[in-house]
Amino acid sequence: VFSSNATNALNLAIKTTVKADSHVLISDIEHSSVFRPVYALSKRENVSYSIFDTDGDLYRNITSLITEKTSCIISTLCSNVTGKEIPFEVLSRVRDEYGLKLIIDASQIIGHKKIDLSKTGCDVLCAPSHKALFGIQGAGFALFLDDTARDTVFEGGSGNDSLNPEMPENLPERFEAGTLPAPSVISMLYGIDFIEKTGVSEVEERISSLSEKTKEILSEIKKIKIYSAENGIVSFNLSDIPSSVIAYELDGFGICTRSGLHCAPLAHKKLGTEKNGTVRVSFSLFNSEKDIEKLYKALRIINKKYS
Repeated sequence: VFSSNATNALNLAIKTTVKADSHVLISDIEHSSVFRPVYALSKRENVSYSIFDTDGDLYRNITSLITEKTSCIISTLCSNVTGKEIPFEVLSRVRDEYGLKLIIDASQIIGHKKIDLSKTGCDVLCAPSHKALFGIQGAGFALFLDDTARDTVFEGGSGNDSLNPEMPENLPERFEAGTLPAPSVISMLYGIDFIEKTGVSEVEERISSLSEKTKEILSEIKKIKIYSAENGIVSFNLSDIPSSVIAYELDGFGICTRSGLHCAPLAHKKLGTEKNGTVRVSFSLFNSEKDIEKLYKALRIINKKYS
């Protein structure tokens, strides 16, 4: 089912899967596109939620929170703040063993790593077009893998069965009300085609290598604190300089980063950076070691300026 973005897709998946008066589990590194819909359901539909720790024994951390009312696990596969990966196979195992629904936010990892749904089952997988799938902004999708009958969230034109006052029963028409963002969907198709020709493994190797080398090089700068360097993401702070200031200064060197809380307050609370946030560097297939050198030199200058 195509949507306008991953947030829309996740809202669709969550609000058509989670029932009133039930209990759900989410991770401690979730983006607001998961946390806020769940929080809204807790206020409107008496849905309770627990947050599982992604450190240590993940299987035990999740299963210890399961109650008689638990119906669903909603989890990202990779943090957009730290690049920390949550093993899909563990989530899938818990889903199968306890008969739960599993909604996956693959926004940060799809296109960077291969996802084999024949080995790791879930009920819905959501992602956007504009990140590692190389599409333009404005599209996302929810891949429904179960046969659960779901109520509609939006109603409108579907292009078929127009005499019926209700939305069609079949997917994707049931949830694709109105005109789709066709240009963005088509761009995503071409992005996926490019990834398949390039090879997901090559993308994974490139961004992992760049993040590891960045951590190694930036560690030479005094007063820098690196919180993570995984899956193409490096989050850091420099001395007590606000992360927004660092990002602004880097922009002057032609280096684009993201500062603040990255719409992921749970992850920043876990890091202890909920007040200042972090500066996040995100790599893609098209970055190189020259970009790391440029970043290093710029941060040296910024560090000296504010010392």
